[in-house]
Amino acid sequence: MAQPDVRFITAEGFARIRAEYDELFGVERLKVVEIVSWAASLGDRSENADYLYGKKRLREIDRRLSHLARVMKAAKIVDPAIQDTDQIRFGATVELADEQDARRTVTIVGDDETDAGHGRIGWSSPIARALIGAKVGDERVVTLPGGEKNYAVVAIRYRA
Repeated sequence: MAQPDVRFITAEGFARIRAEYDELFGVERLKVVEIVSWAASLGDRSENADYLYGKKRLREIDRRLSHLARVMKAAKIVDPAIQDTDQIRFGATVELADEQDARRTVTIVGDDETDAGHGRIGWSSPIARALIGAKVGDERVVTLPGGEKNYAVVAIRYRA
């Protein structure tokens, strides 16, 4: 069997994935199994909504658990604190300014822990790929679905 691809992740991201796995496996799955068992004990399962929905939900939970287990097995935790702090690398929190001087702050994290709403972008995203290696004052052109956009690096910081 082939070696799984390494999936870079921060310690915080790994902890969030582990917490989701534990919640699904130790709490939610047990509740759904209990409902399915109860519904099955009622007899005819063909028109039993609790049974049918419960079995469907169990498949969804098991699929997510399988995915999370693969992610955790292939995870390589990267400590942003040991990065070269004058360049943008994995784990960097970067303040950017566009052509209109609109500011945006992003943190480069593993692809499995992205959350654009909170400014966490995957290291393989177009913005992160364009920023890797940049220093404060550098300008980078990012190709986005809506076209190209220029960003200037205003600040770089790493969590300790």
